[in-house]
Amino acid sequence: MNEFHPDSAIRRDVSRRAFLAVSAGTAAGVAPVATSSAAAATGTTYYVSKGGSDKAAGTGSAPLLTINAAAQKAQPGDVVLVRSGIYREEVILPRGGTSDDMRITYAADAGASVTVTGSDVFKSWTRVSGDVYQLKIKNSHFNGFNPYAWQVHGDWFDGNGRIHRVGMVYLDGAWLPEATSLDAVSSNPNASWWSDVDGLVEGTAPKYKPSYDESGYTTLTAKFPGVDPNKGTVEVGIRGTAFKPAKTNLNHITIRGFTLRNAATNWCAPTMGQWGLVSAYWCKGWVIEDNEIAYSRCCGIALGKYSDEYDGLRGTTEGYYLTISDAQESGGWSFANIGGHVVRNNTIHHCGQTGIVGSLGGIGSRITGNEIYHSNSQGIWGGAEMAGIKLHGAIDVVMAENHIYDTGGYAGIWLDWMAQGTQVVRNLFHHNADSDIFAEVDHGPLLIANNVMLSAGGFNCLSDGVAGAHNLLTGVVFAKTDERQTPYMEPHSTTTVANADIPLGGQQWINNILGASTDLSVWDSASASCPITMKANVYTKGATPSEKEQGGVDAASVAYMPALTKKSDGWYLAVPRVASWRSTQALVSTATLAKAPTPDQTFTNPDGSHMSVSSDFFGVQRANSVPFPGPFESAGGTEAFKVWPRVVPSTDAWGRPS
Repeated sequence: MNEFHPDSAIRRDVSRRAFLAVSAGTAAGVAPVATSSAAAATGTTYYVSKGGSDKAAGTGSAPLLTINAAAQKAQPGDVVLVRSGIYREEVILPRGGTSDDMRITYAADAGASVTVTGSDVFKSWTRVSGDVYQLKIKNSHFNGFNPYAWQVHGDWFDGNGRIHRVGMVYLDGAWLPEATSLDAVSSNPNASWWSDVDGLVEGTAPKYKPSYDESGYTTLTAKFPGVDPNKGTVEVGIRGTAFKPAKTNLNHITIRGFTLRNAATNWCAPTMGQWGLVSAYWCKGWVIEDNEIAYSRCCGIALGKYSDEYDGLRGTTEGYYLTISDAQESGGWSFANIGGHVVRNNTIHHCGQTGIVGSLGGIGSRITGNEIYHSNSQGIWGGAEMAGIKLHGAIDVVMAENHIYDTGGYAGIWLDWMAQGTQVVRNLFHHNADSDIFAEVDHGPLLIANNVMLSAGGFNCLSDGVAGAHNLLTGVVFAKTDERQTPYMEPHSTTTVANADIPLGGQQWINNILGASTDLSVWDSASASCPITMKANVYTKGATPSEKEQGGVDAASVAYMPALTKKSDGWYLAVPRVASWRSTQALVSTATLAKAPTPDQTFTNPDGSHMSVSSDFFGVQRANSVPFPGPFESAGGTEAFKVWPRVVPSTDAWGRPS
């Protein structure tokens, strides 16, 4: 048995009803998650088409016009199939399913290209001068939510001294920068935009709710160098999401196969209600798969917290303590009620804050096979909560086989508070601005295994209870203590045992290949209460060993700089391989790892079963007695091999069966 490993065949066949949790096709370690792709035997299939009518029955020959109309009809066990076209609507889901087998599924029809967008096209731009145009939109068009009246706001958000609107203007599918003033639109040679809303009275902190003249207009002034905006290349953000539930606790919903884009989302603080382009808003058992999710003002997918009267009022460490206790006492925060989502095989890009975000609501989720890039890459604001994936309360979460790159800050994956029973495995990281993985004030157990981590910032650790095994890590490791008292829970539970600060230590790093500026000596002064274990790591040129290292390999003569190259069919990696590096250390497993010291808990799979890192980055079985260090058991050498999209090689680098 090993750490969570979804069967690679699922990427090719999304109709599989469950995905496998371990190598060799054995379902263990994580309970199978149903992913029904068709209606139950008694369910109904509703069809939606751009040529349909919302007065129609929704059959194949008489389809509905809008997805919202189908949502009003869909009951547990039903499927909504959407035919090709662009659907300019915010789909508000009135109900959920009752179980995995009786879920409500929303999917693109077979072979269909379906876009659900939060933007509209207007053909009434008027030229002001040169390439500068203006558009007037009746405020009533926004249906009560005007994204050019609302500011991006929330706890731990820093606007860098200016106001940012949640709306956006898009040219040829890409967002334009919001100008700093009306005059700046004309004076700047590049494309940009500015908004004015009739009668606008700005909202004030902390909630920033504005008021404006509902009978008036919103005026957008924009520069389009060399482009006539009335030719259909320009879109204006109007709606706040693509798919969202009408309320909390609408469970067992599937969203599959869409292009979802251009949402006027607000900042997702961990103390507030969290909304993304897709929002599993304090719900359970959603499946979000095989979608392209792009150009959300803030977040792509939100697995997050509900809203309450304290939104915007708890932006402190003490405030988050209260947020947790409220969720435990009155919000129904438990594995029975919340989380357990499947987010897989999506392409998520150009989201202003995070690709995937969640506070408390992502417990027990599986985030696998996603490509996430250009999160927070604009550099227009600051604050916390920015990453490719940012989760608070990642209890028993598996993040596996994702490709995360070009993140503007703070990390490819950022696990903040209460990462426990969580596994970060088989991911590919590169070109992330600050770090590939950031573990902040977690007590573990937290397993980080079989990852390829190539960014200049490798691992930022303000946590204890971490086990790092078989990673390839070439960037900086940063570690320090933290005096904040953060919770640890009963095993596989949301019940708090106690709060504790973060000592320096509680690390176990085994069978990793380390290069460039990686330094494991940062934990050498660990306290006796949180000891460190360093075994069988390979230290190539530039890497610094820990003084606690046992059985390590001095490979300082090898300049270990893996070459990652993007080709037309994917990403390829070339890594040196030296046969003498093969480890004498036994497989990393529940049996061989010490307990995470603060919670005094063993490293297991999320369901409590035995864990073993017995297969590699590709799922190839490791040698039980002498596994090769790093993430690749058999691949390596002078030839580059494909690491994304992931394929399980039939032969190793020498042509031998893998």
